[in-house]
Amino acid sequence: MAEQMTEADLDIIQRIIPHRYPFLLIDKVVDIKSNESAIGIKNITFNEPQFQGHFPGAPIFPGVMIVEAIAQTSAVLVGITLDLVDKDLLVYFMSIDKCKFRRKVVPGDVLELHVEVLRGSKKIWKFRGVAKVGDEVAAEAEIVAMIDLLEDK
Repeated sequence: MAEQMTEADLDIIQRIIPHRYPFLLIDKVVDIKSNESAIGIKNITFNEPQFQGHFPGAPIFPGVMIVEAIAQTSAVLVGITLDLVDKDLLVYFMSIDKCKFRRKVVPGDVLELHVEVLRGSKKIWKFRGVAKVGDEVAAEAEIVAMIDLLEDK
């Protein structure tokens, strides 16, 4: 049995999920515990395109993008758990529940996306995600997602 991956850099992330700039919202994933939890890292920088309009003069990272970053971190965790690197994986939102925004996320922040598996099978997974900047909670949500392997079709 191969040793389980505990960290995913940008190369591994892109070999698991299809997202690319400007919609790839995680820079790396650390502390991966297969079928349990992981932490995604997103460095928030002023040169990202959403800050041109959200909001000029007072840039705030959009809440929906925080939730998407939680989902991308969750997808990488599933990809590593199910050994799906290089497998044409797509993950679709099925639901978002208990979503709350607690703190603004601004350029210069390092967003940590703590995800925990609540339930998982081959196709349907449920996660709890908490986005933090330092010790402060920025957002939290429970998400359900469906895994779709394109090569199975």
